[in-house]
Amino acid sequence: MLFNKVSRVLVLAPHTDDGEFGCGGTITKLVAQGVEVHYVAFSACEQSVLPQFPSDILITEVKEATKVLGIKRENLHLLKYDVRTFNYKRQEILDDIIKFKKSINPDLIFIPSLNDIHQDHATIANEAVRAFKFTNILSYEMPWNNFNFATTNFFVLTEENIRIKVEALKKYRSQEHRPYANEEFIRSLARTRGVQIGKQYAEVFEVIRLIN
Repeated sequence: MLFNKVSRVLVLAPHTDDGEFGCGGTITKLVAQGVEVHYVAFSACEQSVLPQFPSDILITEVKEATKVLGIKRENLHLLKYDVRTFNYKRQEILDDIIKFKKSINPDLIFIPSLNDIHQDHATIANEAVRAFKFTNILSYEMPWNNFNFATTNFFVLTEENIRIKVEALKKYRSQEHRPYANEEFIRSLARTRGVQIGKQYAEVFEVIRLIN
């Protein structure tokens, strides 16, 4: 697939911040190229927010983070599934994904890996493949959840792409305690993926479907 022909992209994030971690740099690159990027977050994880924060803090944070990435506010879609219950709501989730398929008609979908061990991530990945079996699909990398991940597609990133990704993730103040939620890790992973293809920075994706 020639990615310069992509006009509409749909990022499916099980939880707020998954899209930024998995493909934040690529989102900034696509937005800069004039691509229409839509971001769907299925849960704001209100049940697992630390007690010192308001339960709906992630709704505020995802709005701030996606704005930094360049996603238009009307292209941010927030759903209200409870965290760690997605596997009980598979049909409802599939129905929602199909609605986005019809309303957005994207050329390219970003989803979690089919090998992601988090139950919510696995549900979104599997239902997305069902909904978009005739569309280009790439899985984004989340190393802390991926036991297996095929590094088969790379997006070359610039220092500016990485800077914006880092700035977007800094908006998630409620998630700073996560071991992967820091600039050092984000940059080191992007640098590692860049080295694999002889570039400074990159994000890597697993090819699920690629139609040329």
